[in-house]
Order: sequence, then structure tokens, then C-alpha cells
Amino acid sequence: MAQWQEVQLLEKTYLEKVHELYSEDHLPMEVRQYLAPWLEDQNWSRAAEPHSAEAHMLFHTLLALLDDQYSRFGTRTEDFVLKHNLRKSKLNLQAKYRECPEQLANVIANLLREEKAILNRGLAAQQAAAQPTSSAPMETDRQQKIERRLVETRAAVQELDREVRHLEELQDTFDFRYKMHRMVANGAPASPELARQTEQLQAMLNSLDRSRKSLWQDVLARAQELLGRCETLRDFLLEELAEWKERQRRACLGAACDTSLSHLQTWFTAAAEGLFQLWRLLWALGDQHAKLTYLHDPLETRRPLLESRLQEHLSCLLRSAFVVEIQPIMPFPNQRPLVLKTGSKFSVRARLLVKLQDRSHRLEAKIILDQHPPDVKGFRKFNILTSTSKTLVQDDPQMEGLVCDFRHISLKDQRAGASGKGSKGASEGLPAVTEELHLITFTLDYKYQDLVLELQTSTLPVVIISSNNQFSSAWASVLWFNMLSPDPKNQLFFSAPPAASWAQLAQVLSWQFSVATKRGLDEDQLHMLAEKLFGLEATPASTLTWARFAKDNPPVFCFWTWLDGILSLIQEHLAQLWKDGHIMGFVSRKRERQLLKRKQMGTFLLRFSESSRDGGITCSWVEPGEKGQPKVRSVEPYTKVELKSLELPDIIHDYQLVAAENIPENPLKFLYPSTPRDEAFGKYYTERREVDLLEQKKYLNQRLIRVSSRQPSEPWLPEGMVEASPAAAGPGPDQLEVLELGTEQLELGASGLEVLEALEQELDLMRFDSADSNMLRGGDPYLPLPDDVPPPVLPGNTLFLGANDFPPLQVDSKDFQ
Repeated sequence: MAQWQEVQLLEKTYLEKVHELYSEDHLPMEVRQYLAPWLEDQNWSRAAEPHSAEAHMLFHTLLALLDDQYSRFGTRTEDFVLKHNLRKSKLNLQAKYRECPEQLANVIANLLREEKAILNRGLAAQQAAAQPTSSAPMETDRQQKIERRLVETRAAVQELDREVRHLEELQDTFDFRYKMHRMVANGAPASPELARQTEQLQAMLNSLDRSRKSLWQDVLARAQELLGRCETLRDFLLEELAEWKERQRRACLGAACDTSLSHLQTWFTAAAEGLFQLWRLLWALGDQHAKLTYLHDPLETRRPLLESRLQEHLSCLLRSAFVVEIQPIMPFPNQRPLVLKTGSKFSVRARLLVKLQDRSHRLEAKIILDQHPPDVKGFRKFNILTSTSKTLVQDDPQMEGLVCDFRHISLKDQRAGASGKGSKGASEGLPAVTEELHLITFTLDYKYQDLVLELQTSTLPVVIISSNNQFSSAWASVLWFNMLSPDPKNQLFFSAPPAASWAQLAQVLSWQFSVATKRGLDEDQLHMLAEKLFGLEATPASTLTWARFAKDNPPVFCFWTWLDGILSLIQEHLAQLWKDGHIMGFVSRKRERQLLKRKQMGTFLLRFSESSRDGGITCSWVEPGEKGQPKVRSVEPYTKVELKSLELPDIIHDYQLVAAENIPENPLKFLYPSTPRDEAFGKYYTERREVDLLEQKKYLNQRLIRVSSRQPSEPWLPEGMVEASPAAAGPGPDQLEVLELGTEQLELGASGLEVLEALEQELDLMRFDSADSNMLRGGDPYLPLPDDVPPPVLPGNTLFLGANDFPPLQVDSKDFQ
């Protein structure tokens, strides 16, 4: 079904909007009716481009189609009016758009878009009425006031419009009779009839004068009252807009906030329509004043004041209605806006919340980087490599406003051969690259009759980097600024950054995990982080400085570097485990011992390492100790290096220790608090029977798992720092043996070297034959041991038995050809 046919089936409320759409003389409705299918099939947006040849062709085709339709009418009486209206429409279109057919194309394109928007809203209302009502979010008190004030404003403007039209009708009636009287009176002799007509005209003029004086006084007074109401409405809208901007700011940091502009667009457009209609009424009063005035005419003194006040309202409303809908963001590496990299593409979008009154007027926005840069030594300047201007368009028929969508923008440092090293600037006393804030500004020239405005809006400050290794530090700057800065345009914020309270920081840190891993931090995890930063005396009012949060001091690294390393580790290797709640994550060693010692033997938990710069995860479990007392043991942290080769669930599944009877067993039996290991991790295990030989050998190396029993009292370093690579200390008297991964050193006391030599002999048996044979020697632990090859002899105190202690796998020799 054609769009025009669907429109005519809408309910009365939406049909009234269609009639309003065609109430002006841009395109008569009868033309829309008769040429509906043809109008909908043309690409009017393309034809609206300047100097378009297609616009001329479509214009002449439209006129020809109107002639064809005109010829189809018969000679019946009812066709006479139709023919007259159609002929008049054609002549009007021909006279108006002959010299500028592109303008007609633009008008038709906009009409079809707005018509489609009305149709979509009408259809959506019909579907909503057919479905059961759902619980809609409650409106706030201010939003209800906005709705009521809009209804009152619309009714008041309509009433003023009726008053002004009544004055115009009285004035036009008098003008017509006066002109007719003069035509008759010129050259005609005096007569009683002429004198009577003159008296009637004088009486009519006196009545008009009285009506003008009373009505104009009343109209001006009501217009002034209406402007007062509009001022209150404007204040409500600005408060709503400020809250939306704060929600958008929080959403950039990861908060789950509603950043939809649908309500604001509806409200701003309705408010602007009322003001524009009042503007037109004041212009109509100006026309009346030009036709007829008298001494002490209130229009002469009060109308200019009202126009000035109205212009101020419109200016404020329109400037506020130009907003950044989508803050600058690169398509990768993740959902972190406001960090841009030179040479990489990014996108940003601005929106004008008010629908244009003049649909034939084209608006073009320009984008500027650092329009007013701060006067700071070493502040970098950048060139925008793509087009810096864009025409505003209506991207969604259901949305009232216009958008300016800049995509695939890239930046280039103006400095010749700039390396972009963040440390270089700091060493020369210049601001660090990741603490340098830049602003992207949109400018837009708006014109309506005598109203000419320059609209501007700016993004939140962005950090521009030139290397991916600066990304984490840049994001720390974005977090700190948007968490603490009261001024969203303060580019000198990091010249003296304020401290953050733990109440502020805890919320933002939880958002980081919610966005990156789909699971935020709970109260226990946040409490552990607070104690790590502030000690046992941590409170919500405890404060953290910017330097403690984000300033590395090699070989010591800062709190954010450590935490962002954990975020990266989760995203790359532990996403599903973390999301499903199998990783406790942030728990102190003291708390870990308290939790595990109350549980049955074999209970274990997973927590993040406190000493790994790039993120590490460790496993701790409880087992019987001396005199039957529970003892907590831990493995050395697993980092991205190990987890690339073997996933954590497989490590947990295959982990083995040698018991006193020299029998290997897995001490990890129950995931805290009491979930059986395989029940918790079974769905994550991977099948490794089909992997090649090298992967199986790598798997063998990974099975030699490191164990540590470091005491839980290891303190957090001063100023919230973590050592990047702590020195390896020798085992203490109560320390467990530490078995390193792969071919690294085994710290097993006096017998350690013997164990290592035996393992090296065993692994040496896995090599291929020197005669290029495709068969393996019998020492491979994944194959049954041949009868003619004796097992290697290991020292009596080794942790592992012979090769047959590993689960045999059926391996076909052709797999290794």
C-alpha cells in the first residue's frame, strides 16, 4: 500500500497533523493526492542538491503530470471546482519554483519524511492500543509540569491567534468598504445615500478603533504573560537537559543510564513551535500597525519590547537545543569513548532538538578541534584530516530533530615527526600526553526571518594518544576528569587535579567491570580494594590522590595499572567464569584464610594476584596440616602467558600434587563455598585428544603447576603501589616447594637438581629419531611404554612418578608425519 493511502487510514488525531503539514502553500494537498504514487517513487533528496539537473527534470515532469490530470476531468459541474483548484496549484508552483526547482525538491523531500514520521507514530499508537498496557516509567514532578505547561502554552497561543485574526478580519473589511466607497464617491455628486455611506464608514472606523485599542491592549498583555510562562517552561527544560548531560557523562564512564533524547526532542520542539507562532503573531500585529496607527498606539512602544524578549527566549532555547548526542569514540579496542588515537578513525554526532520551521533552509554544521586552546607550553595541536562540515539531516522519521553525523574522522599531530611519547613531555616539564585535554566544538548558523544565531556545542574533553600503550593511562584521565570536574570544558583540570573520595571512586570502578565483563563489583570486593588502598581504617570519606591512582613510578606500578591489567585478563581469558560468579576475585589473603579454614578439606577459591602488573589469577585451597589443623595453600599466579596455552578450567581439572604415598591427586575438590569442582567447571572443559604432539608436550609442561604458601600478612606497598617484579626470595623453613612451569628452575632443596635432571632425560626421549623416522621413541608419556625400554629411574623423594602416571592417550603415528 502506498504511503499516502496508509496516511488516510490514520485516526483523526494524526490526520489533523497531516492537515497542519499541508496547511502552508509549499505544496498543495491536491497535488499530493493526484500524484501520490509518482511523488513517492522519486529520489527528492538527491534532486535537492545544489544545481541538480535531476531537479529540473522532475519539476517539468510534475507540471506535465498535472496537465495530464487536468485533461482527465470532464465537463460535469462537480469537476469545475477541482479543475480550478488544480490549475491554480500548477500556476502557483510554476511561478514559485521555476527559477529554483531544487527548493521544490527539498520541500517535497521534507514533507514526505515528516509525513512518514506521522504515519509511524500513528501506527505505533494503534499497535500500543491493541496490546495490553505495560508499566511505563513514572514521570517526575518536573516532567509533569513540563507537559502541563506545554498544553497551557499551546492553548494560550491559539487563543491569541484567534484574537489577532479577528483584528485582521475587521481591518480587511474596513479597507475593502473604504476603497469601494472612494471608487463610488470619486466624481459622483453629493447625495443623501453617499452621505449615509460616509456616516456608516465613520461609525465602522470608530468601532474598529475601539476594538483595536481594547484588543491590542489585551493581546499585548496576554503575550507578555505568555512569555513569562515560556520562561518558566524554558527553565524546566534546561534542568532536564542538564540531567540528561550528566547521565550521558556517567554513561561514558560505564554507568547504565538512559541517554535517549526522545522526550527532550518532543518538549523542545513543542516549546519552540509555541515561540515561533508567537513570533508570527507579533509580526502580524506589526503589519496591522503599518496599515493603521494613532497617537499613543501601544503597538508602537510595547511590540518592540515583546519582540526583543521573545528573541531572547528563542535564542536561549535554540542554543540549548544543539547537543552532542554521541561523544567521540573509536570503533575499537572496547567501549571506552573520549580516547582518540592519531591516525585512527573515530565518530561523533551532534543533534538539533528543534524541528526547523523553514523546511527549505539547509543547515550546515562545522567541526573544530580546540577552538580556544589553553595557553600552556607544549600543548599539542592537531589537524582534522577529513571534511570539517556536514549538512544536518533527519536520520529517523520518528525523531523531531536534525542530526549531524561525522564518521571516519582522523587526526594528525601538527608537529613534524612527533613521536607522541608521553614520558618525553613529562621529562621536559611539559604536560603528559595522557593528561592533555582537548575539546571538539560544533558550530551552526541558524536563520529564521530576522532571527540570526550562531549555535555551538562541545564534546566532553578527549585525550589524544599516538600509541596503544598509552590507552590505559588515557582512560584513567577520562575517568578522573568526568568523576570530579564540575566544569565539562576545563582543559586545565590536570594542572591541579583534586583527590577523589572512596565513595566516588568505588562506584566508577564497579562500572568498569560492569561494562567490560558484564558483572560489577560487590560490597565485599569493594571493601577489599578499599582496605588495599587505605588500610583497615578505610571509610567512604577516605580520599585518594591522582598520583596514587594513576602515576607509575618504575619499578613500582600504580593502582589503576594493576586493576586495568585484571580487567584485560578477564576480558581475554576469564570472561565467562567471572560473569558466572566462579571467581571471587578481590579478597585479601587474611580473609581468604578465614573463609577456607571453615570449609571442608579440598575447598578452593579463585582470586586475583596482588603482585602481577598485567593481571594474574591464583587458586587457594584448604588441606590438612600439622596435627590435623587446616592449612591454606596457593599456586603461583597464572598470567596471560600461561592462559594462552591452557585455559583455567583445564588447569583446575588437571592439577595434581603428590601425596605422602607418592600418589598424585588433585587437591581442588569443591569451589567455595561447597560446589563440586566438576559441577562448577565441567561445561568449560575442552577436549584435547585431537591436538598435535607439540601442543600435548606443552600441555605436559603446563601440568607441572607451581605452588606457594606465602603468608597472608604480606602488606600492600606505600602510596598504593605494587612492585612490578618482586625479588625472588629463598624458601623459608615453613615454605612449600615451588615447582616452576616448563623448563624453569625447581626449588626443591638439595634433591631439586636430581629431579630436574631426571625430567630432562624423560623429555629428551620425546625427540624424533635421527633417521627421520616418523615413529616416536617410547619415552613419550602420552604413549604406552614399550617393553624393551625401561622406565627412567627418578630419585626417591621426587614429586612425580614415571611417565605412566600421566593419563595415556591413543595417538596414531600418522598424526605426526
